[in-house]
Order: sequence, then structure tokens, then C-alpha cells
Amino acid sequence: MPRVHEDELDIPEALVRELLEEQFPQWAALPLARVEPDGTVNVIYRLGDGMSVRLPRRDGPEHEEDLEARWLPVLAPHLPVEIPRPVARGRPGAGYPWFWSIHTWLDGETPSEPLAPEEIAAFVAALQRIDAGRAPEPAGGRGRPLSLRDGGVRDALERVDAPGALELWERARRAPEWPGARVWIHCDLDGRNVLVRDRRLAGVLDWGGLGAGDPALDVMVAWKLVAREERGRFRELLDVDDATWLRARGWVLSQALIALGYYTPATNPAIHAEASRWLSEVLAR
Repeated sequence: MPRVHEDELDIPEALVRELLEEQFPQWAALPLARVEPDGTVNVIYRLGDGMSVRLPRRDGPEHEEDLEARWLPVLAPHLPVEIPRPVARGRPGAGYPWFWSIHTWLDGETPSEPLAPEEIAAFVAALQRIDAGRAPEPAGGRGRPLSLRDGGVRDALERVDAPGALELWERARRAPEWPGARVWIHCDLDGRNVLVRDRRLAGVLDWGGLGAGDPALDVMVAWKLVAREERGRFRELLDVDDATWLRARGWVLSQALIALGYYTPATNPAIHAEASRWLSEVLAR
């Protein structure tokens, strides 16, 4: 398996098994199966029938605090789909340097076709309605203004051929910032992080970037999981204003360009293909 990042750790099944034997011996004999493809920074193993183990490959947490364990039980009762339930928090050991997590396993498949705008809009709206007064800042700089991504976008444009991208980026980064109260946002709604059953949205995974901020961070799902001809319906259902819609386009554009400037079909074919599709959709007229 090719390395995605130069500084990432190799996390084979034997290491995960050793961590379980050290810290959670009650589960150490359960079957382990690596979930493919890997995420951008995490490795996921299915543990038995009902749990998943997530271990960062790079820049993992060095403290025991777990925002998902704190907030997912708060969010879950208010959402129309399933989300993982925290089960246990692992600590460094067996040569592995970071804290890691065990969650419940959600059954379903990643979508092979666009989602119904009513379903994904209902999820985003339900998340936004939850009281965000004590919510944390989103991880990875996603609580900061879009304009602060300018350097990364321009750097990526030196390596990615994307006619029309610079013009769209200039408009998006100048869009007015969100003037309202912060709302809960998932921050990473894309095809790798949602599950469908019987072709209907059934679950949302990977809440590592959760927090409160600009609703544009989740509105960008319109270019990731909604068909082009249904995008207007999605916007109508969420009543998205012009500035938020433009910022959302800017977030999609920046994510696509930065991903395509970093990943290759050899290092991460899934992410490269997905980012290529995002770029095509967000630049389409």
C-alpha cells in the first residue's frame, strides 16, 4: 500500500491487536478487518461485528480529551440519521504515540450516486438547529475565514490546471463573512463519510472536525453529494443566502484544489478522484 504522507505511521493489524491486548483485553480476540480505502489521516479497523477502531496515522492527539466522546451523545438524539457512539478511548502504547478511539460500527454503504436533496438538507438543518452556545471551534482551521486559505489555493493552482478557478476563488474569498450566530457543523460531509441503506441516507461518520461556525462549511455538500439539477432544490430547502452560497463554493474549490495539488492517483486514488469530481462540479456553469 503506497504511503499517503511522508511522515505517516504504518499501523498494521498486529499493532492494533497489541494495543487491544494491552488496554481492552475483553475485545482482543474479536476479528479485525482494515477498512479500505484509508482516510486522509486515519486508519479504521472493524472490530468484531459492532465496533470500529480509529487510529491517526499522523499528528494524532497527545491528550486524553475526546471531543467526539463529549459531543456525539449530545447531538445524536436531535439528528434524523445514525452517528457513531463513542465506546472507549485508547491511550499511547506498544510503540504507538497517540490517543485513539473505539466507536460503534454503523451498517451501510458509501453512496454510489447523488443523495436526495431533501435527505441531506434535513440532516444539515437538524444539526444547525441544535444549541451551539458551548460548542468548540472546528478543527483544522475550518472555523477561520475562507480568505485565510488564499495562500494554499494559489500554491495549488501552480500545480493544478483548472480554468476559471482563480476567478471563482477571487469572488468567493471576497464574499461577506457569516454575520449570524455560530451553528453546529460537521465540516467533512462527503462521500467517504456518509452511509446509505436501500439508497437512503442512513448515517454520518467521522466527526473529528465537529464544531460551531459558518454554515457554509456544510452547505458545500451541495457540490459533493447532490446532483447538479437538484442543487437549487437543496439551496431552497436550507434557505441559503447568496453570500453563504458563494462562500460554500469557495470552500469546495479550495478543498478540491489543495487535495489535487497534494494527492496523486498513486498515493490516494480515492481522494484524487473525489476531488477531481468536486472541482468539475463547482466550476460547472
